[in-house]
Amino acid sequence: MNFNNTSYIIMGGTTGMGLSAAVSLQQAGAKVLVVGRNPESGEKAKKILGSSGLVLSGDATEPETITAAINLAHTTFGNISGLFHVAGGSGRKWGDGPLHQISLEGWNKTMELNLTSLMLSNQAIINYFLENKIAGVILNMGSVLGYSPSPKFFVTHAYAAAKSAIIGFSKSIAAYYASHDIRVNVLAPSLFITPMAKRAAEDTDILAFLKTKQPLDGGRPGLSEDINNAVLMFLHPNSKFITGQVLGVDGGWSLSEGQYV
Repeated sequence: MNFNNTSYIIMGGTTGMGLSAAVSLQQAGAKVLVVGRNPESGEKAKKILGSSGLVLSGDATEPETITAAINLAHTTFGNISGLFHVAGGSGRKWGDGPLHQISLEGWNKTMELNLTSLMLSNQAIINYFLENKIAGVILNMGSVLGYSPSPKFFVTHAYAAAKSAIIGFSKSIAAYYASHDIRVNVLAPSLFITPMAKRAAEDTDILAFLKTKQPLDGGRPGLSEDINNAVLMFLHPNSKFITGQVLGVDGGWSLSEGQYV
């Protein structure tokens, strides 16, 4: 796929799936700006992306972060082609879990981290597209847990609610802004080896469970690069007839029972 003369912002793009997607876009000819909270991860991303990539430190839950990213990308690259929102994460440390145990802080922090941050980035880039009268694309990161729960090993009900809401939110704005040639789609991965999934990816019981729950390619956790083809397909300008879709990149998770061992 040729991505020449395109540029993208990736919120949550300094580690894991976001960084992998940035590298893939860059290799295809796109210009990328990645945003991440951790300055140390940002420095590593700079080395990986080289001088042609931009790295910005900031918190996706703060509206100033996406505003700064859009201003920098537009000034450096010209018109921005699209946004990939990956930023989010677990709210376990604040009290997410089974409903009878969720703390109010756990609920609010999980929603802020996963849903509010996404709303802010989507709102800002939509305004950018409308103000500049250009077509554009948004790809939002959901989760298979937003519609295919796993009650034994993955019991974070606020997280599941936030990821499910991303689907409804994305479909709703996809419908509203379609007449402006603004497309909005969702990726829904299963368990991938990322910094956020460290707990699960190192649990031998969960790894054994995955053998039958996401059985593709030997029944393994996903690797960051496993989403790259889907990212390129959704973000490419030639995918101009695709909007409001949710694609599970899940190794067969949503089709499989999974056996507890």
